[in-house]
Amino acid sequence: MNTKDKTLTQIINYDEEYYMPVFGKRVPLVADHGKGVYLYGTDGKQYMDMIGGIAVNVLGHSNPALVKAVSDQAKKVIHCCNYYYNEPQTMLAKKLVEMSFADKVFFANSGAEANEGAIKLARGYWYKKGTPKPKIITAKMSFHGRTMATIAATGQEKFSIPFGPNVPGFVYVPYNDIDAIKKAADKETGAIMLELIQGESGVHPADAAYVKAVKKFCTENKILLIIDEVQTGVGHTGTFFAYEQYGIKPDIVTLAKGLSGGVPVGAVLATKKAAAGFAPGDHGSTFGGNPLACAAGLAVIDQIESKELLKNVTELGAFTKEKLEKLGKKTKKISEVRGKGLLIGIELTSDSSADVKMKLFEKGFLVSAIGANVIRIAPPLIINKTQINKFISALQDVLQGKE
Repeated sequence: MNTKDKTLTQIINYDEEYYMPVFGKRVPLVADHGKGVYLYGTDGKQYMDMIGGIAVNVLGHSNPALVKAVSDQAKKVIHCCNYYYNEPQTMLAKKLVEMSFADKVFFANSGAEANEGAIKLARGYWYKKGTPKPKIITAKMSFHGRTMATIAATGQEKFSIPFGPNVPGFVYVPYNDIDAIKKAADKETGAIMLELIQGESGVHPADAAYVKAVKKFCTENKILLIIDEVQTGVGHTGTFFAYEQYGIKPDIVTLAKGLSGGVPVGAVLATKKAAAGFAPGDHGSTFGGNPLACAAGLAVIDQIESKELLKNVTELGAFTKEKLEKLGKKTKKISEVRGKGLLIGIELTSDSSADVKMKLFEKGFLVSAIGANVIRIAPPLIINKTQINKFISALQDVLQGKE
């Protein structure tokens, strides 16, 4: 056994002994370093990261501008108490407001925390108006996080049943069904919370007519609209925010994942009206909005804008989808290709998604398996046609049973 193989075996053994087994059996890869769209293991092998850290590594690995921003900030101050002002936090908030519908921003540390904040904000808004409306409508098969409130908001019982009693006040309706929302809403309904693409249930986009109908219903009935963009935000769909493609203005939006390119961060964006749900002392976070994460966030946005990465996502997303659809017709092994931009779900006709994921791994490609038959990809926004063609070729070989 060589040194690299020994390191891999040792880390796997240590992980099984010391780490809580919440991730089940992991892929046998110990990440050593990355560059661009590639991740390299301690075994010396190269892997094309087609899942991008689950929609996190939007600039790929070791992006020079991001590394410099994090390094420069780390030399100055990594963390400071939120009793004081910090420039990166202020400037990132300003930038996000200028780019969006929002008037105010709050920073957390993750998508779950951002969604938790959005839930609190919506309930706080109605409480402060003197008409508490704690009920929040969410969609079946949604995913909003793993905190106690966000598993309650998630429309999949498997995430919440083991940890009951659950946080009350959530009602679940079928996705893409405006009539179901109208039927579920009542005088206690304060908010509707939706993903524009349900990533964790197989990459299912919302219909444009449905989203517009939901917004119209919220406006007419004075209900807050929360859009969870933890996975769809930061360019994955071809616009910085996915809601831009639906022609709506939400009241609250949540971001995380790609916002700082790998440094933990979450954000709650809100209109001035909705932001009134928080008064001093109502919410906070020790690490939320720390200088390091916010400096990284500023670098990510600058790279997306200066490198015209949204244009790349739009063009490459259409290219990838067309290639996958042709592959499906050729192999008869793909029943549907879903998604927007570079956030794509590949539904297989019969092959096990877990088996396909591992066979792709053996060929040097990293993807995500969802359920029994969906492969999800969310590669870095910097990916190019040559790299996508290599992935398509590898997927074709796997689906056709070639070694």
